[in-house]
Amino acid sequence: MTTCTQSRPTISAPTAPPSPARRLLPASRRRPGPLLVTALFSLGWVFMYADRNILSPVMTVIQEEWGLSRTELGLMSTVFFLTYALMQIPTGYIADRFGRVRVVVVGYVLFGIGTILSGFASTFLIFLMFRAFTGVGEGTYYSPVYGISSSYVSKRWRGVSAAVINSGMAVGISLGFIGSSYLTFTLGLPWHVTFLVFGIATVVVAGLIHYFLAPIDDEHRAQLAAARTVATPDAPARRALFSRNHLLTYVLIFCSLYGFFSMLTWLPTYLQQVRDVAPAQTGIIASLVPWASIPGAIVLSMLARRMSNTRPLIIALALLGGLCQILVPLTGDYALMIAGLVVYGLVGKLALDPILIAFLAENTPQEMYSRAYGYFNFAGMLSSIFAPYITGALADATGMLESGFYLSAALLLVGAIAFCFTKPARVEA
Repeated sequence: MTTCTQSRPTISAPTAPPSPARRLLPASRRRPGPLLVTALFSLGWVFMYADRNILSPVMTVIQEEWGLSRTELGLMSTVFFLTYALMQIPTGYIADRFGRVRVVVVGYVLFGIGTILSGFASTFLIFLMFRAFTGVGEGTYYSPVYGISSSYVSKRWRGVSAAVINSGMAVGISLGFIGSSYLTFTLGLPWHVTFLVFGIATVVVAGLIHYFLAPIDDEHRAQLAAARTVATPDAPARRALFSRNHLLTYVLIFCSLYGFFSMLTWLPTYLQQVRDVAPAQTGIIASLVPWASIPGAIVLSMLARRMSNTRPLIIALALLGGLCQILVPLTGDYALMIAGLVVYGLVGKLALDPILIAFLAENTPQEMYSRAYGYFNFAGMLSSIFAPYITGALADATGMLESGFYLSAALLLVGAIAFCFTKPARVEA
């Protein structure tokens, strides 16, 4: 892996942009810069995660309205993440072949509609169907977004760009938690209203992404046309996506996201039922994790870009995240619990992701970025299928919501140990 000598403190485009593709673009459709790409994709994550997390604060309300068990509550998130995960791999291939922005926009509109329809659900079964539909739409976002950003941002600033994009996740989690709690518990509106409000806003954001970033697909089509004269064997492509570094990165993201989504789904309920926190305050407390992750992710990504080998940092972050998963339920002290949540935000999944994204790009040819990120997020989302349901089932079986936190910590330890066996990157993006 070579060292980049660029030192300007700005996110810049790749040093060798596809100039033939640029010349094929109409004059009226300018190529968006990396800063605009980063900002819009960050905004996209805001509403992706807001829509995804408006459910958590009102789970107890839905439980009482429909008479659900904790296992059934976990199933509401599980069906969403099941369809979301199933979309990851096909989306990567479709986006690389037919246009990454097009796939993002179509999926974004679908998940906005799915969120709106969820607000009209009158029964548990209908709600599950609409949540599954929403997962299909959201499942088209991850791989093309990071395929585009990794192509548009120089290697030196790739991790920082990913951290800024990921900061939208943190804002969205907080917006979802606080917005849902405020509308339902402070204003006293039916829980359905939150889904309608956020779903409409989501469709608007889809229009913004299409308006500003559509020229990227024009360029992408020009690149594909120029590349058709070069044959790419299937076997090397498969090896490029399933090397040792790729497989172990997939293992770590599975373990990291298991704990993250277990906490996101059940933390408000845990605070209400175990810690006796008022429902209107649970959204604010749960938001400590995403808000702490914003400075944590940016600072750690700035640190990582100065390192020739980020593997020790990745392992350390995984171990610290696991310790925090233990501290939150283990301590009886309220202040220590808050400290554990803040530290988890600083070093946990949202801070670890940008560094893993940059690490994966260093090990993957550029033309395969969306596919690689599709497998990467599929591995992570497999854990999200199981985490909400298993945590609820464990709580029903043991009578303790804390058991889910301990399982999450154990998995992070496994992921950290597995990542110790990675090797230095050999592919120059």
